[in-house]
Amino acid sequence: MDLLTVSLSGVAGLVIGILAMVAYSKAGLNKDQQKAEQLLKKAETEAEAKVKQAVLDGKTQAHDLRVEAEKEIKERKQEAMDLENKLLRREDNLNFRDEALTQKERQVSEKMQKAADKLSSLEAKEKKLQEEIDKQIEVLENVAKMSSQDAKAELFSVVEKKMEHETIAYIKDKEEEAKATAQQKAQNIIALAIERMSQTETQERTVSVVSLPGEEMKGRIIGREGRNIRCFEQATGVELNIDDTPDLITITCFNPVRREIARLALEHLIRDGRIQPGRIEEVVKKYQQEVDQEIIKAGEDAVFKLGIGKIDREIVKLIGTLKYRYSYGQNALQHSMEVAYLAGAMAAELGLNQQMAKRAGLLHDIGKALNIEQQDGSHVELGYKFCKKHGEKEIVLNAIQSHHGEVEPRFLTSHLVIAADTISAARPGARKESAQAYIDRLENLEKIATSYEGVNSAYAIQAGREIRVLVNPDQVDDLSCVKIAREIRDQIEEELTYPGQIKVNVIREIRAQELAK
Repeated sequence: MDLLTVSLSGVAGLVIGILAMVAYSKAGLNKDQQKAEQLLKKAETEAEAKVKQAVLDGKTQAHDLRVEAEKEIKERKQEAMDLENKLLRREDNLNFRDEALTQKERQVSEKMQKAADKLSSLEAKEKKLQEEIDKQIEVLENVAKMSSQDAKAELFSVVEKKMEHETIAYIKDKEEEAKATAQQKAQNIIALAIERMSQTETQERTVSVVSLPGEEMKGRIIGREGRNIRCFEQATGVELNIDDTPDLITITCFNPVRREIARLALEHLIRDGRIQPGRIEEVVKKYQQEVDQEIIKAGEDAVFKLGIGKIDREIVKLIGTLKYRYSYGQNALQHSMEVAYLAGAMAAELGLNQQMAKRAGLLHDIGKALNIEQQDGSHVELGYKFCKKHGEKEIVLNAIQSHHGEVEPRFLTSHLVIAADTISAARPGARKESAQAYIDRLENLEKIATSYEGVNSAYAIQAGREIRVLVNPDQVDDLSCVKIAREIRDQIEEELTYPGQIKVNVIREIRAQELAK
């Protein structure tokens, strides 16, 4: 019993403890719930305040946007009104112009109608006048017993014969008058230009000769089974002629640059004594580089001496290559520099651009450096294309094209280059030509002169620089002599190629003879 009582008491105590814990827990929950409600109320209050503030800000922004939009609309309306007013004014102007054009069209139409009426009247009068002229012509033909075409032909024939002598006499007088002043000035200019420079005479060579220290050197140059000479010829592009001539070897090649490289390389190999294929290729390569440097130096020296300013390096290289190029025995670089000096001197006397004249003179034969390698085309065409490609001016290009008469010279500088080229090529000792070419030129001169009616004989004298023509005095009068001389000159210029000038001298002589008995 006591044990049961004790158990019940323990259970009751346990229940009471549990109830007490539950009651305490409920009290804590109520306290937290109250805090949560307070926080919720506070959040709701703050949210309402923020919403009110957002609504207020939105209303303020909307008001600002509305004000700005109204302002922009007002400005757009004002612009539209201004544009409309402008269009109205333009429309008024167009209406005014339309009325003015309409009035002018009416005036033009009236004038055209008047002109048409006058034209019709003139055509009628012209037709009537032509009828009267035809009637008069018929009357004149009946009186003269000759048609109008026959009369016209006869009249023209008479006038032509009469005017021919008058024209020749007039031309002769004007030529003499012009020569009295122009020839003296031209001679002075050319003489001054020639006096200011001089040039050495040169001879063209297509072979070079190398001296040997002894005959045994020929065998070493040829090598075993000819391997040395074959290697040398292949490396240089030349031909070695080893004949019975004692202590000499001849180098033959139409390319002067290759021939010079071969000469220098062969002389070096002879001095060195080591002649074998490997050494040959090494020495040839070395002198190829040296000759290339010499070419550049020669071109730069020429440009510097003439003082023609900056020039493309490729053109400078070609100028230097002219040092090894010959034409009719005349060195091409010396000839080009001579032409440049002469053209520059004459340009200075005439008040032209001296530097440009020198530049054109130096480059006039630049194409000769290109046709060393047998390129297609004349040296004029090659030089023109090359200089045009490298940016030379039109005045220089025209001088290149026109210095042999293939193109009409369009600048005074081109004429100076032509004159300077002629002086340089025609001066004594400048060029040489074969005997056959010289004989052919003399024969052609005499053949041209004797082909004219009234010419008895012709003689080419002074190495072809003058042709003397003797005419029959009974068939040719004094004025006809002038005509024949002019026609012979024109035919020579058209058909022959020659250096310098050729003087045509027509001689008419009358000898009166009587016998006293």
